[in-house]
Amino acid sequence: MHKIGFVGCGNMGRAMLSGVLSAGLCEPGDIIVSARTQKTLDAVHEEFGVNVASNNGDAAKAEMVILAVKPQMYESVIAEVAPSLSSEAIVVSIAPGKTLSWLAEKTGAKKIVRLMPNTPAAIGCGMTSVAYGDGLDDADKARVMAFVQSFGEGEVLSEHLFDAATAVAGCSPAYVYMFIEALADAGVAEGLKRPQAYQLAAQGVLGAAKLVLESGKHPGQLKDEVCSPSGSTIRGLEVLEKGAFRGTVIDALRTTIEKARAL
Repeated sequence: MHKIGFVGCGNMGRAMLSGVLSAGLCEPGDIIVSARTQKTLDAVHEEFGVNVASNNGDAAKAEMVILAVKPQMYESVIAEVAPSLSSEAIVVSIAPGKTLSWLAEKTGAKKIVRLMPNTPAAIGCGMTSVAYGDGLDDADKARVMAFVQSFGEGEVLSEHLFDAATAVAGCSPAYVYMFIEALADAGVAEGLKRPQAYQLAAQGVLGAAKLVLESGKHPGQLKDEVCSPSGSTIRGLEVLEKGAFRGTVIDALRTTIEKARAL
């Protein structure tokens, strides 16, 4: 039996697969991947050296089964894989809107986990929300967390907080990319070359995020430390406040949460 089976291998599936192999969590021969097209299977096999199968049921015959397909495909795909699941298999979902109880009912599995990773998992810097079903013991949970930490960090949450966590960690990269683009546009408007502007903006955001995580200081305190009296930064913050910067971000995130809850 394979240690991990990926049912589907799109962008997020590949990110997780890459993390697992890079971290040495499994050897390529311990993993099997299924996908809809032979083109995808060939590409995954060539890139990662893992086993591949055109039948989703084959990928479900693993100790840990990752359901890495689109949410709208879950019901039909689960119907394919459920008969192949071992009674001890850990079934992992990465779909928004599919609750632990729904997954248990549809799969018949007793060990269910929900993960909500984000796209920086592709470079080992993901932030993944984790919700465990009742059927997992401590060893199962440790195995799941080792899997998650192979492509970033994980945070265990109650399932009712999942939509909020998904918005904060999962959707926020898109908003940050827009912010980086805006910073770079301003730099270009003032004479910087586009590659220089992106480098400066992206590294500035990266460093600021790391300082929040590593200093233990409140973001407001760190913000204040950048703002000299009558300086240029505080003038810029004044403009952001007039434009309801923080309120707009909060509204955007709450809108994504409402959408997630409606799925």
